[in-house]
Amino acid sequence: MMTFRISEAAALLGVSADTVRRWVDAGRLRAERDEHGHRQVNGADLAAFARTQVESVDDGRSSARNRFRGIVTEVIRDAVMAQVEIAAGPFRVVSLMSRQAADELGLEPGVVAVAVIKSTNVVVEIPGHERVASHP
Repeated sequence: MMTFRISEAAALLGVSADTVRRWVDAGRLRAERDEHGHRQVNGADLAAFARTQVESVDDGRSSARNRFRGIVTEVIRDAVMAQVEIAAGPFRVVSLMSRQAADELGLEPGVVAVAVIKSTNVVVEIPGHERVASHP
C-alpha cells in the first residue's frame, strides 16, 4: 500500500502542507500516524480526495476533458504563429497557434486562460524509473 507524507500529498495536490494538515484535522482527508507519529495519507484515499477537488468545467460540448486554468505568462508572436505559455498551478503549458487566434483571444501576459488538451497519445512516466508506458 502506497502512502504519502503530508508534504508529498501537498505537492501532488498543488497546495501547502498546512492546507493538507487543515483538511486532515477537519476530517476531509483521512491520515494515519506512522511509528514516529508523522501523519501519512493512503494513496487510494489521496487519489479519491484529489478527484473531488478537480474543478469540473465540462459544458457537454467538447470531448476534451483535460482543462488547466491558469494565467498567461508569455506570448511570442511572429507574422504567422504565436507561442503562448500558461502557468497552471505547478504546471507550464505551451501552445502553438496562429497569430490571428492569439490576437482574437486577446492573449497577453496576465490574462486568465484555460488550456484544453486532447491528445491521441498520452505518455505516463513513473519518477525514478526508466520504463515508460504509453497509450496510442
